[in-house]
Amino acid sequence: MTRRRIAVIFGGCSSEHEISVASARGVVAALRELGHDVVPVEIDRDGGWSLESGIVDELETAVADAPPLPARTTASRLPDRAVAGALADVDVVFPVLHGPFGEDGTVQGLLELAGVPYVGAGVAASALCMDKDLFKRVLRDQRIPVTRNITLRVGNPVANPFGYPVFVKPARLGSSVGISKAHDEAEFEAAVALAFTHDDKVLVEEFVDGIEIEVGVFGNRTPQASLVGEIVVTRAEWYDYDAKYDEGEMELIVPARITPEQAERAQAIAVQAFVASECEGMARVDLFIRADGEVLVNELNTIPGFTGTSVYAKLFEASGVAYAELLDGLVELALDRHERRSSLRY
Repeated sequence: MTRRRIAVIFGGCSSEHEISVASARGVVAALRELGHDVVPVEIDRDGGWSLESGIVDELETAVADAPPLPARTTASRLPDRAVAGALADVDVVFPVLHGPFGEDGTVQGLLELAGVPYVGAGVAASALCMDKDLFKRVLRDQRIPVTRNITLRVGNPVANPFGYPVFVKPARLGSSVGISKAHDEAEFEAAVALAFTHDDKVLVEEFVDGIEIEVGVFGNRTPQASLVGEIVVTRAEWYDYDAKYDEGEMELIVPARITPEQAERAQAIAVQAFVASECEGMARVDLFIRADGEVLVNELNTIPGFTGTSVYAKLFEASGVAYAELLDGLVELALDRHERRSSLRY
């Protein structure tokens, strides 16, 4: 293993700030155990950048105790000279940011301008996959099956063509923040109003009666899929924020209790979605298997969580790739992409 100087950027202005901090704790610890020189860089809720804030060492991983806060609606400030100098002096940056102002191509664009290698999807792929509406449009164009939805914008009539229950979600958030499962018209109207407090574009999405599964994807030009994991929610009605981050609220079964043919189909579709959206490095693909056996893509997360309950690392661990090995591989993929693209002429 080559020793690298790695900046881990975490926190951010979005409602997923706490999840990012908890993920960063695991990433920083694992990279340091591997012998890398790690520089933690925090973005606070007001957009301020700082070095070695101590929050990585102090924050408890049980982030579900802190309810998600509303996302900011203004852009982050730029890094100051100290942070900019630190970022310019690293081999690679590992963004562990979730949601707007971090997972959506904004930080990736900053790093592209600075010429710094970074882990994960590039600017276009990050922005595309953050926007569930645009992501589904691209997949439909590539004939990759996705869950049905309509998109509402501010001023549109509030419509639901799918019956009940139905899901309503902001187009550009994650971790189930702002998402509701509506069982009747009154709940539907409240769900749309809630989603519009987080985004000015909202998805109304059909309820899929089937098995919820997830597949991890790793790689650049030749991406590989993990084993398929099955999500079993133990208490909540659906896979909401608490089910994702409260200990004991969700059980991940790997391999999923599906047929070999369904597993192979899910892995193939996950890789197809990864390639169609031009992702590189890593992604977690969320899918459903309907009662009739059809596999549908629901979402693709370009910066999956790395907390103690996060699925991406668990999928690869079950596939024979340990947590530290996975992180080290992602760093090397980032350097490989940067070297490849640095030879292009613009």
